[in-house]
Amino acid sequence: MRVVQLLTTLSFGDAVSNDTLALGKVIREMGHDTGIYAENIDPRLPKGSAQHVREMKFLRPDDLLIYHKSTGTDLSFRLQDHPCRKLMIYHNITPPAFFEPYSLEAAALTRYGLEGVTYLKDKVDAVMGDSEFNLSNLRDMGYTCPMMVRPILIPFEDYAKKPDEAIVREMTKDGWTNIVFVGRIAPNKRQEDLIRTFAVYKKMNPRSRLILVGSWTGMENYYERLRTYAQALGLEDVIFTGHIPFAQILAYYHSASVFLCMSAHEGFCVPLAEAMYFRVPIIAYSACAVPDTLGGSGLLLTRNDPTEAAMLIDRVMRDDALREAVIKGQDERLKDFSYDRIKALFTRQLTDVIRNA
Repeated sequence: MRVVQLLTTLSFGDAVSNDTLALGKVIREMGHDTGIYAENIDPRLPKGSAQHVREMKFLRPDDLLIYHKSTGTDLSFRLQDHPCRKLMIYHNITPPAFFEPYSLEAAALTRYGLEGVTYLKDKVDAVMGDSEFNLSNLRDMGYTCPMMVRPILIPFEDYAKKPDEAIVREMTKDGWTNIVFVGRIAPNKRQEDLIRTFAVYKKMNPRSRLILVGSWTGMENYYERLRTYAQALGLEDVIFTGHIPFAQILAYYHSASVFLCMSAHEGFCVPLAEAMYFRVPIIAYSACAVPDTLGGSGLLLTRNDPTEAAMLIDRVMRDDALREAVIKGQDERLKDFSYDRIKALFTRQLTDVIRNA
């Protein structure tokens, strides 16, 4: 029996690709003949990480195909051609309405992705979701197959690597408050709401900056709107890093005073778990899967209110007892995402799928 993984794009450093690679290691350790197949493979990945989908051998009825669904692709409509058992891992797809004002191409791609999800509702044997929110979306689409929650498998040892020391020095030498968000520049991430909140907080604490870590490739129109917005508000201390090496991402986490998330759509949001790892207090808007991921930790905003968010940042920065309590709660939640715990969960779930599918 073979257990193979299939996805549209295996990239360098994105959450879905990292999850795929981590699961591949676990599947091999379970003793299964396995492989990863993709339509697009990032050349920066180690040689042999994956093969093109056209190289995928014929799958027999007792084989298992694990399909990672996160974007629009023809693969969804060809999945039924494989006469094997099928497990879909649903990472969620951002609603196209977020992208329509900025990129018709991105809107069309996500719309096609959602069409693919709907098409597959009676064509897979089981589904894993990164969060209960993701599974609730599938139930709304008519899915009735067995479903299970399995958070993304995060190899936290990677975060123990050495950060870019020059950035750490630059961001900490002046003692300013560093408000950080990590995530691609995209309308669903609502970076404009981060800027709005920062505009309010800046009046409370002039010695502060907002650092937006993430690439804007494909979302150049949105990025330019954000820059124009920050300038219109008279903000000079908003930093857009663009796409940067991993050591620099680590440096911004090491330098962070607060992790602020105002995103309106997330299927899991790995940076929340990363902020927990770096013991940065989290303030987040309660939307979609964010409450699932935080699991009662961090500080949740029930309203998208920049004044309320700014006042909470101010309190966290002034109240040491609150700050320590928040971090302690995040430490406890982080245990739920430990590599060994999620690996054991996935092993049990995969064994059950193989036995029952």
